[in-house]
Amino acid sequence: MKILVIEDDREAADYMVKAFDEAGHTAHQAADGETGFAMADAGDYDVMIVDRMLPRRDGLSVIADLRSRGNKTPVLILSALGEVDDRVTGLRAGGDDYLTKPFAFSELLARAEVLNRRGGSKEVETVYRTGDLELDRLSHTVKRAGREIILQPREFRLLEYLMRNAGRVVTRTMLLENVWDYHFDPQTNVIDVHVSRLRGKIEKGFDSAILHTIRGAGYMLKA
Repeated sequence: MKILVIEDDREAADYMVKAFDEAGHTAHQAADGETGFAMADAGDYDVMIVDRMLPRRDGLSVIADLRSRGNKTPVLILSALGEVDDRVTGLRAGGDDYLTKPFAFSELLARAEVLNRRGGSKEVETVYRTGDLELDRLSHTVKRAGREIILQPREFRLLEYLMRNAGRVVTRTMLLENVWDYHFDPQTNVIDVHVSRLRGKIEKGFDSAILHTIRGAGYMLKA
């Protein structure tokens, strides 16, 4: 999942982003309502986690305005306000789910996954195939020619992004922003290291190369 966390509590936001990352997802964060609205309006997120009380613009206003613009991304509202009337108000503003603080991350993750499966009006693709390589997002498994390949969480996310863009050149900047969530020097060698490891796992022992380096441009997954 690609998740947007709009939360002004820096410690809580950092915790959620790190926990989603460890669970194999990509999370971006915004610390106020105005920034969050702009990111949500311009981005393509699977799920949004929105704190109800935010600086510059409250969470319910953010959600209502997004809905008025046709944004159907599922929204889970976080709030310290847990009375029935508070939850009803949040859902009527356009939220799809409501979770009261404090919360267990395992519950937050489960609820986010449920919202992602619903996917608003989108049909969520769960299995990607390129040649004899297959990745199943739900079971978190990868197989090539029927042989299971064990990947680390970051390798799985890297391969998933490459398979979603199979047949197209994926630049280093695209990988940094969508797999690592870094927005800085694309010359860092973190990509080379992970691509090398991934290539070794999905190509060693098989007859043909499938992960290609496009000199001066990036990488391409192609059978």
